Amino acid sequence: MYQVIARKYRPQTFHDVVNQEHVKTTLANAIAQKRIAHGYIFSGQRGTGKTTIARILARCLNCIEGPTAAPCGICASCKEIAAGGSPDVIEIDAASNRGINEMRELRENVRYQPARDRYKIFIVDEAHQITNEAFNALLKTIEEPPEWAVFVLCTTEAQKIPATIASRCQHFSFRSVDFDDLTSRMAWICSQEGIEADAEALAVLAVAGEGSVRDSLSALDQAIACCGSKLVAAEVRALLGAFSIDSLAKVSQALVASDPRRMLDVVDDLERSGQNLQHFSRELSRYFRNLLVTRIAGSDTRLVAASPSERERMAEIAAQFSEEDLTRYLQLSLDLFRDLQFSLQPRFHLEIGLVRLVHAGRLIKIEDALAGLASSEPAARVPQAPRPSATAPPPTSAPPAPVRGALSPFDLDRAKKAASRPPEPQSSGANALAPLSVEAPARAPEAAGDARTRLHAHLTAAGLTHLADAVENAAVSVSGSDLNVAAAKSYALYFNDRGFNEAVRQVFGRPLNVKFSAGEPGGAAAPIPAPSSGAADDATRRALTNPEVQRFREVFGGEIRTIRNLKE
Repeated sequence: MYQVIARKYRPQTFHDVVNQEHVKTTLANAIAQKRIAHGYIFSGQRGTGKTTIARILARCLNCIEGPTAAPCGICASCKEIAAGGSPDVIEIDAASNRGINEMRELRENVRYQPARDRYKIFIVDEAHQITNEAFNALLKTIEEPPEWAVFVLCTTEAQKIPATIASRCQHFSFRSVDFDDLTSRMAWICSQEGIEADAEALAVLAVAGEGSVRDSLSALDQAIACCGSKLVAAEVRALLGAFSIDSLAKVSQALVASDPRRMLDVVDDLERSGQNLQHFSRELSRYFRNLLVTRIAGSDTRLVAASPSERERMAEIAAQFSEEDLTRYLQLSLDLFRDLQFSLQPRFHLEIGLVRLVHAGRLIKIEDALAGLASSEPAARVPQAPRPSATAPPPTSAPPAPVRGALSPFDLDRAKKAASRPPEPQSSGANALAPLSVEAPARAPEAAGDARTRLHAHLTAAGLTHLADAVENAAVSVSGSDLNVAAAKSYALYFNDRGFNEAVRQVFGRPLNVKFSAGEPGGAAAPIPAPSSGAADDATRRALTNPEVQRFREVFGGEIRTIRNLKE
């Protein structure tokens, strides 16, 4: 009968075990020094040799030449243990024998001496599935067993072993097998089986095993059944559903070209070929991780599980991106893989996730933006229309009602502009007009510049700087009982403020109906001259008029709350 490769080439001595040097050396030294413990816990991921080393330990202890770290392999005890038929080596599957009754039976069996060999060895596989009651029943036996009893508990989840049991045993943690050791082992097995396999095909099988020798050998057995005596990487990938670096490189090419259409074509090809989109997202995350590691550590790093030719290809691709970009892509691909686990429309999630990668690649670092501020000239302001003269007629139709709603922080920041621009000479017509008395039954239209200047001065003196700034960036005119204000939409809430209405009443001697017109002021919005009272000190003035500060505020917005003179 055919025997699978994983069983046919199962190690029979410590020397044959791939990796796990810390476990092999410790056990061999303990046997040589006659310091054999009565309880061991072997933990680690699947397929790393836990049960295999437990059987080798049993052979070492019960070999006719033992206890020895190198069993002969020809005596009756060695042969029976290798075949799994020794009466004194008892293997228990805790997944199906996990209850208290099975542990009581095991406890009774421990009392009897070995039938023939030196030790009676109990190998308990999947020990973490034993119930707490069963562990408690076994507790005293493991603590003080007979001199001929040795317990070996094998588990993939060591944290589920009760602390009372773990404290009575020696714990060995098995590590995942290195990529190079795994490919070397499969290459040796292929040479024994007469199979021709290139390095890239073995690399695909090793990656599929994810550090597990048994999983990799099972994939090798499947590949041999599919491809025959010659293993080709392309056929092995098609068999295992893996993605080549060329197919994954289409994503990186779309990122380099900043072309979202290519991303949509990638998803369409996956759908047409019947590929699993979740599996593709998982492999994409691994691909970006390998690119990042290659970008940081170089193409010869052992941290990337790939063949030498694939590592060189990854190094060429990674050189087109920065570490920050690859880190961002890796995080976004991990988020995409997480979302696909619960998505009812995986294609839509994958499409938007890949398009988001393109958009993320267009971002610039904040350091580069700040550096551009220092090197570039201040942005030219948009030229404004000339301020209307004092004799300009008022608007004939009422402006639209003010827009009410919450302003964004950026709009509020833009509203906080410094009142430190150089003054412009007022027109003679504006200076010639004076405010009319309150008792006058009919009032002529008041000059826009005069009304705006008076309002700004009053609000500044009252300490309402935010309202003064809003008036400074608006066109204001009085028409009968109406105060017409034309300014950007972001200033709407300022002119509906109760403090602004009270200031209008005090400035003009009567309450006026404030009518706000959203949009850029079509008339004058000339800078208002700063008051001569010297409210702002020299340091504040110099800070606000600094070209770099003005440039920074125009690009990023923000609010200047405090200005300190560091020389003081």
